[in-house]
Amino acid sequence: MMDAELPSTRPYLVRALYEWCTDNGFTPYVAVKVDQTVQVPREYVQGGEIVLNISYDATSSLKLGNEFIEFKARFGGQARDIMVPVGRVMAIYARENGQGMAFPVSEEAQSVAESVPTPSGDEDPPPTPAPAGQRPALKRIK
Repeated sequence: MMDAELPSTRPYLVRALYEWCTDNGFTPYVAVKVDQTVQVPREYVQGGEIVLNISYDATSSLKLGNEFIEFKARFGGQARDIMVPVGRVMAIYARENGQGMAFPVSEEAQSVAESVPTPSGDEDPPPTPAPAGQRPALKRIK
């Protein structure tokens, strides 16, 4: 009976940490490893990754599903539809203190993510995900 693969715990942990952040007045951020399955504004992708503010104030129509995180958000004043497969989420954490959880992302998809083009030009610079000089401290718990 244990032969069937169990569903991933990742979407449940993402929802739990989102709830923890919002209940405690923190701003939930997700770090995403971008590949062709991730629908985000490519001009904000840096090094094959993007950090997204998924707080209630920054999003509309947020759905934290078992397969996808979906919402609408404004980038440079323009409304965009965002869709992230839950398996591409590298971490969810509170912006204010870096508390959260990191997740492994499959290695075979990383080479694709690194080849995602980022346009150059006069786009607005991407928002800074954490205060200057501070990097979220995340621990992988197994």
